[in-house]
Amino acid sequence: MEKAMEKFRLDGKVAMITGASRGIGESIANGFAQAGAKLVLSSRKQADLDQVANVIKASGGSAYVVPAHGGKISDLKVLVQKTMEHYGRIDILVNNAGTNPVFGPIINVDEGVWDKIFEVNLRGFFFLSKEVASIMADNGGGNIINMASIAGIKPETGLGAYSVSKAGVIMLTRVLAHEWASMNIRVNAIAPGVIKTKFSQALYSSPDLVDEILSRISIKRLGESDDIVGTALFLASDASSYITGQTIVVDGGGIML
Repeated sequence: MEKAMEKFRLDGKVAMITGASRGIGESIANGFAQAGAKLVLSSRKQADLDQVANVIKASGGSAYVVPAHGGKISDLKVLVQKTMEHYGRIDILVNNAGTNPVFGPIINVDEGVWDKIFEVNLRGFFFLSKEVASIMADNGGGNIINMASIAGIKPETGLGAYSVSKAGVIMLTRVLAHEWASMNIRVNAIAPGVIKTKFSQALYSSPDLVDEILSRISIKRLGESDDIVGTALFLASDASSYITGQTIVVDGGGIML
């Protein structure tokens, strides 16, 4: 029988992580490297990715960098192609790239902003997952983790279009999990609360807003990107081998208030 802690290891697995140059994606990359995974790091900017990769390599890990725009299918195809040329397999995909260029009432969201949010937050997730699915199936299976949000479960003021896109991610997760289980591909999602990253800086930069946010969190602190790593490792590893189609909320208990 496999020892309990060994189930959390990712030795020999190739993990592709989008939005890996900072925040949650960077933290997951470091966590996966410590668990033994070989990494493919992707985001738009080469220099930022190189910094993350250099830290991982300095600690004895393996990291390969492929810049790509998370909403451009042509970029995503190149990402998968280069990964296969370099590693020859893809075992884990973390769809983490995201965008939210607007904060305010949804009635003020124009067509261009709406399309941009859905291009990266939902459309990109689906088409990258589609690209890797056949590869995973040929290798006997794999794991896909989609980064959702508590905003996809309950509406968040000022984040209307973003909330709708993340609700779509949660349903996409369920649909893919249902259809791809026969290929031994598990698909799950993580729904973070307010995590202190550059992405969410507008939400915690105001002391008054922070106080309001904390009033709705049972654990009276904002999340850190490292708070997401354990859940991601659990979902990527054999420790969660009988779990698929689920969305795990990581928000300090805010969703229940």
